[in-house]
Amino acid sequence: MPNVITDAKIFTCNQSRELSEKIAQAYGAPLGNVITSTYSDGEFQPSFEESVRGSRVFIIGSTHPGSDHLMELLLMLDAAKRASARHITAVIPYFGWARQDRKDKPRVPIAAKMIASILETAGATRIITMDLHADQIQGFFEKPVDHLYASTVFLPYLKSLNLDNLTIASPDMGGSKRAYAYSKALESDVVICYKQRAKANVISHMELIGDVTGKNVVLVDDMVDTAGTLTAAADLMMDRGAISVRAICTHPILSGKAYEKIENSKLQELIVTDSIPLKQESRKIRVVSCADLFAEVMQRVHQNRSISSKFIM
Repeated sequence: MPNVITDAKIFTCNQSRELSEKIAQAYGAPLGNVITSTYSDGEFQPSFEESVRGSRVFIIGSTHPGSDHLMELLLMLDAAKRASARHITAVIPYFGWARQDRKDKPRVPIAAKMIASILETAGATRIITMDLHADQIQGFFEKPVDHLYASTVFLPYLKSLNLDNLTIASPDMGGSKRAYAYSKALESDVVICYKQRAKANVISHMELIGDVTGKNVVLVDDMVDTAGTLTAAADLMMDRGAISVRAICTHPILSGKAYEKIENSKLQELIVTDSIPLKQESRKIRVVSCADLFAEVMQRVHQNRSISSKFIM
């Protein structure tokens, strides 16, 4: 008897509802009905209000802090597993806790590995995510991981700017691979910032490797948290003779005084995706949606079609 591909069902965690609505619209299917009950002490319980037995289920939720975002995704995965869903795909536009991907000093956790194990235990049979902090995090999972690149949505926007003397920049040594990939696609030069940290989120020293005189610079990074590195790099490059400095950051965490730093910096523009909802608007922040990218990949996964074209940065 031939395999029949039935319709997939798409559900969302509360923290990613706006993006999920866009993904569902682009996919061509409605969001499934989920009700979340909350106890007086803050404990909550999601409930699928429709059958998922034998279905392919996509559950969309970024896992940025606070920890309730991760917990909600885990509870929904467990509920789908216990409701006998056939395939349970966790669609995680931003995979949080990914900066803890190794032991950089004694007696610390490898949180990214722990989260990967918990997601699989909760019921995820596949993971779809975008711009992991480190590519090797894919190896923390025993289930298939589709690691997408936001360059798919960023490159068309960059090309539309028609910038002369374009130079791609990495704000740190760790992002050099990403910067080189963008420079290859745009046929541009590359410069790299070298930074030293006094502690997490605090830069003690920064130097520039390369020449930006007379260049329109685009900084590329996977996330922007406090915006300290990004704004320091932008100010340094303008001081070294750059014509303009823009930044592309996939995940807009934007904690602490990040919005204030961006507004007061020499950054002309910060381009981000909607993997994480913005806390407030800013005249310098432009959002490019990743909804179409996720919708297309979800369709291809459900139809057992290749998605290799989306792995090319």
